[in-house]
Amino acid sequence: MERYRFHLQKYSPGSKTCCPACGRKQCFTRYVDDEGVVTFPDNVGICDHINSCGYHYAPKAYFNDHPDVDSSSGLDRFQVIPPRRKPVEPILPSYISKDIMEQTMTSYESNPLFLYLSGIWGEAKTVQLMARYNVGTSKKWGGSAVFWQVDVKGRIRTGKIMLYDPKTGHRVKEPHSHVCWVHSELKLTGFHLRQCLFGEHLLMKNPTIPVAIVESEKTALIGTVFVPDILWLATGGMNGCFNADTMSVLKDRNVTLFPDLGAYEIWSQKASILSGICQRVVVSDLLEKNATDEQRSRGLDIADFLLEEPSKRQILQSMIRRFPVLQQLIDDLELELIE
Repeated sequence: MERYRFHLQKYSPGSKTCCPACGRKQCFTRYVDDEGVVTFPDNVGICDHINSCGYHYAPKAYFNDHPDVDSSSGLDRFQVIPPRRKPVEPILPSYISKDIMEQTMTSYESNPLFLYLSGIWGEAKTVQLMARYNVGTSKKWGGSAVFWQVDVKGRIRTGKIMLYDPKTGHRVKEPHSHVCWVHSELKLTGFHLRQCLFGEHLLMKNPTIPVAIVESEKTALIGTVFVPDILWLATGGMNGCFNADTMSVLKDRNVTLFPDLGAYEIWSQKASILSGICQRVVVSDLLEKNATDEQRSRGLDIADFLLEEPSKRQILQSMIRRFPVLQQLIDDLELELIE
């Protein structure tokens, strides 16, 4: 395996610093010299907030701006260093008991994401959706969604716990990002995480239909309701589990990538990973062509556009909030909403 001389500093507690561009703390990773010859200034690195900030000052750009530093190093600045040790055998992934997952497939009345989605489609359809994609409920933070990652062979890799606002359906990010992992919460010793695509277990049940890949697990849920003729899977983030090992389960499939706003170029480059795996790969530029500047600044995804028009149920709930007596009338007459 090739190892490059200049690379981002490996993470350790306290290694991330304040971004020189956006000013946010503990989100900036510096570049380091593996040979210890060049010490980069504090502004040579990359910000975690790729969409909203986008700051990235790479060693190549730094050397172009400072040729005196480059010439004094006396070495090829981008040489590949041969590996110092023999490659080790890959560690096999760990798995979580199915019983643990099944224990979470309840208590949806305390699941904010379920409350939000059921306000759009109703409880019955949302329960079916949660069961199809293995979305459970955690007691963490008073009630959160658990997105279980079940691989193509039905083995449970882990579960991602995320807190949502039941009114807006947005992730709760203040005063901090509310995201954690089931295997960490269970304090499983020696656990080796190797993620899989969210919804991957559905590939075997749907061997021929086209596949759509998105970043967010919530977006995959919303996409499958609006466009059920496509199998919607999620990487869990812009980079997430987007790698050759994970994507190998998409062999010979027709795949469309739907990157969030601001991630089109990155996912266009990543599409090369799929070119030798899938039968056909398309990177959708639908959002890039139609988004406003304001929408770009917010880094919206395709789910935001799909939900732009309120559903009949949302309109009804809005009317009930304005005229509470309407709910009593519906109950008295045993009326049902036809969607």
